[in-house]
Amino acid sequence: MTVNGAVSHWWSTLGGPPVRRPALDGDRDADVCIVGAGYTGLWAAFYLKQIRPSLDVVVVEREFAGFGASGRNGGWLTAALPGSRAVLAKGPTGRTGVIDFEAELRRQVDEVIAVCAESDIDADIVKGGELTVATTPAQTGRLRAAYDEDRGWQVPDDEWLDAAQASARIAIDGVRAAIWTPHCARIHPAKLIEGLARTVEQLGVSIVEDTAVTSIAPHAVHTDHGTVRAQQVLRCTEGFTAGLPGERRTWLPMNSSMIATDPIPAEVWARIGWEGREVLGDEAHVYIYAQRTADDRIAIGGRGVPYRYGSRTDNDGTTHEATVTQLAAALHRLLPATRDVPVAHAWSGVLGVPRDWSATVSYDASTGLGYSGGYVGHGVTAASLGGRTLAELVTGEDTERTRLPWVNRTVQRWEPEPLRWLGVRGLYAAYRRADQRELATGRSSAIARVADVVSRKP
Repeated sequence: MTVNGAVSHWWSTLGGPPVRRPALDGDRDADVCIVGAGYTGLWAAFYLKQIRPSLDVVVVEREFAGFGASGRNGGWLTAALPGSRAVLAKGPTGRTGVIDFEAELRRQVDEVIAVCAESDIDADIVKGGELTVATTPAQTGRLRAAYDEDRGWQVPDDEWLDAAQASARIAIDGVRAAIWTPHCARIHPAKLIEGLARTVEQLGVSIVEDTAVTSIAPHAVHTDHGTVRAQQVLRCTEGFTAGLPGERRTWLPMNSSMIATDPIPAEVWARIGWEGREVLGDEAHVYIYAQRTADDRIAIGGRGVPYRYGSRTDNDGTTHEATVTQLAAALHRLLPATRDVPVAHAWSGVLGVPRDWSATVSYDASTGLGYSGGYVGHGVTAASLGGRTLAELVTGEDTERTRLPWVNRTVQRWEPEPLRWLGVRGLYAAYRRADQRELATGRSSAIARVADVVSRKP
């Protein structure tokens, strides 16, 4: 029987959600207060203590560390840009700044791996790279365009694979071509966040859970258990940002869903391959993302029901049965050998999407307020880099990271309801229709191009 919800499969492999840390016990003072105990907040805490060990840092979490996207994601530690090159190149650093940003993301992949090794965090990390496949002529055209664009932006090491070369890695049914990049690692998301929380506590950081933040102001975080007064306050709430006062239209909480299979028998793996443990994506408009887990399952995700009216978010990861069926169908289409393997677990979570589909790190020294997020689904590495950059901004460090083009940029707010709901639901309906037409005709669909223009998605 398929488990639906219970936060995520990742937490179920650890025996379920962790025992919660105590809530805030009345008012307290700190040097830095971080709102949100996900990847961004905990990496910010980690780097603050690396730069200035004497800082008193407290992290305030409504649920438990890793309740949100940090404990539910696809497990891609990828150097993929969390946004649009065209958007980020409009800033003062221009094209050079974007090239520097992508290079920094590649370095941060290795930085996370190194910190995990040094801190004894076993997150099932395998740096097998990222494989993006095309299974229709239209997808192949988009894949080739992406490959050529990467060359122009000085992205190193990517390899173009023909059908035979791609199939030698993973036996994708109908594969026509693929791109492989080495700058990505498979991880176990919950093991990473659990180990990171343990590490920052050992450094002297206080994490309080079961504590709902009711408002954020300069030098103060008000909660249902008291107020934390601090010189700096960092908002690290990603997909849950819309639940804070005044932030409903800041980032759209995009819903993403996943399933994980039962462990797959060795004879089936012999037909599939996947010995390199690459993470796997495709070039569909409504794309999938997948990994081969450490215990030989396949975890695969996609957008499902992309948005809930009024920027609402879920409680425990429960996802629609239709989405479970869609994800299983996508898995069976790409890897027919998995058709008889049951789905063990399904879950959902939210990620933050800015109106221009590009992430931001911001800090105002005059108010002591900062934030990082809006990672548009590429958050595992970007959250680490964002938290690191926030720590450097707070402590006044002038580094190559504090000069990157996502720092202190301005982003337009999302439209009010019902325009937001109508637009996002219509956008993804159009993309699904475009994928159906491309599968039927083999030709690129104009529907997706129109959807891009209407949504202003770069």
